[in-house]
Amino acid sequence: MTVRLANQPLDLIEADLRLEFLTQPQLENHPHRALLEQAGFKAEAEQLCTLHERRVMVCGIADTSSETLRSAMASAVKTAMGYNYASLKLAQYGEEAFSALIEGTVLGSYRFDAYKSDPKPSALAEVVFSNVNSDGSALDADALEKTLRDTLIITEATNFVRDLVNQTPYDMTPQGMAIAAETLAKNNGLECTILDPNGLEDEKMFAMLSVGRASVNPPRLIHLAYKPKNPKKTITLVGKGLTYDSGGLSLKAATSMVTMKMDKAGACAVMGMIKAISELGLEIEVHGFIGAVENMIGGNAYKPDDVLRAKNGKTIEVRNTDAEGRLVLADVLGYAQANVNADYLFDYATLTGACMVALGPYTTGVMGHNEELKRSFIDAGSAAGEYCGILPFNRHLKKLIKSDIADVCNVSSKPYGGAITAALFLDHFIDENMKDKWVHFDIAGSAYTESAWDVHTYGGTGAGVRMTLQWVLNNLA
Repeated sequence: MTVRLANQPLDLIEADLRLEFLTQPQLENHPHRALLEQAGFKAEAEQLCTLHERRVMVCGIADTSSETLRSAMASAVKTAMGYNYASLKLAQYGEEAFSALIEGTVLGSYRFDAYKSDPKPSALAEVVFSNVNSDGSALDADALEKTLRDTLIITEATNFVRDLVNQTPYDMTPQGMAIAAETLAKNNGLECTILDPNGLEDEKMFAMLSVGRASVNPPRLIHLAYKPKNPKKTITLVGKGLTYDSGGLSLKAATSMVTMKMDKAGACAVMGMIKAISELGLEIEVHGFIGAVENMIGGNAYKPDDVLRAKNGKTIEVRNTDAEGRLVLADVLGYAQANVNADYLFDYATLTGACMVALGPYTTGVMGHNEELKRSFIDAGSAAGEYCGILPFNRHLKKLIKSDIADVCNVSSKPYGGAITAALFLDHFIDENMKDKWVHFDIAGSAYTESAWDVHTYGGTGAGVRMTLQWVLNNLA
């Protein structure tokens, strides 16, 4: 679908269907009020009504905030895609809202039908925005064009992540993820380094190797780098890339195994972030590190009671092989810090179901030592349309991952605060000089959905991409 800006009033733009957003007070003076009321339209939040004979679609909104318009636009586009109209046009609702309307259009129209034998394409091929507000006042077309360009880069990167997450574990193995990274590097002028099991062994990354040991698809460590000429800052992004997680010998229940293709969402998000940053041409050096692994069962699987040695030399007592993502991240975080001297270190992982217990299914858990840094991500998430919540560290919770036979245990001794104790486990693998520069994002609840909400359709959501790009633009660009 093409999204473009037309530097002319809405009435002069040729399109099959006109979209209008109405609050309840605005309905009182609408030229088609009688028809709308006859159809039962009351301008309630995201209530839609299409007057086909007038070629007008109206959508109710409570206000014109970015959050409201983003969600309303997604609902309207999804409905319009069910009609046979080829084009849709609409006015502006203020300069700050334009980005949200684009996000609603691109993210709300997303479909993943790669596995459909007979996909049904939508007739809607174009959405055209006027540079004129709904009240008749004109906005700066050049500023709107820049907003359009930048927002399309970010939303298309988000959909790129969704495509990766939605691919099946048969197609997106660790090797498949490495191929996807190499393709991205070639297309975007990035550096790309891949370590196979021999390379992982040379780097003494035995925790990651142990998780992938029982799979016929061996693990890969992926390092993508974007290096502009004069970078202002350097950031390191680390992603958990479990292309499939059976739970290992601590086998998941059958119902819990469904959707486990989403356990690579953190790694996919890292790829989407570096894609967007490189296309935006930001003067920030970015390194993306991905641990791509498959956690399976077999005669050579790693076991509860094993003690593993991570790259930084610390030992880990395994009590549950389904707490495998943190083992992979332990090694990848160690490798990333050994190879890049970064100003910031952020990791993204579908790490714990406990995060969903704490924050619900739509919200990313934000953890770390630096209160100001964590708060800046809450602000960025709010501006970008992603829900985030801070889960506080606690020195007493850290005692729950103490091991009597190793340096640390991979699960807590009590079934509470699991998202926090998982992050505190990762803290063992963060160098002292990076403690205040590190933030951990648990996207277990926000990275995948089985029911549509907001701008999200079934499947991967691309969680973390828009939030992180907003943070970068707020703080580093």
